[in-house]
Amino acid sequence: QVQLVESGGGLVQAGGSLRLSCTGSGSFFSRSVMSWYRQAPGKQRELVANVSPSGSTSYADSVKGRFIISRDNAKITMYLQMDSLKPEDTAVYYCKADVLFGLNIGSYWGQGTQVTVSS
Repeated sequence: QVQLVESGGGLVQAGGSLRLSCTGSGSFFSRSVMSWYRQAPGKQRELVANVSPSGSTSYADSVKGRFIISRDNAKITMYLQMDSLKPEDTAVYYCKADVLFGLNIGSYWGQGTQVTVSS
């Protein structure tokens, strides 16, 4: 069974930093594409960043140069280091695992963690 638990959210002033963690359970982690998404009130959920099993990363334009995604397969944990935070980064942040099962891909979500950036 695939389970994901996010942590590290909170309230921070603009210009501050937070580090989110997403810890998984099960043997799936090392072969998964891991992603961070966020959803602000009244808006659609959007992709923030993702990291492949080999460590290749990609970012939304809105966070490039400010956020860094990383993974530690030994700890079954993915991270999102968020620096120079802006009020528009306020959202619920979710981690997602896209797991390869043979020729099929299963997608799993965490429960989300709230990030609030005050101006």
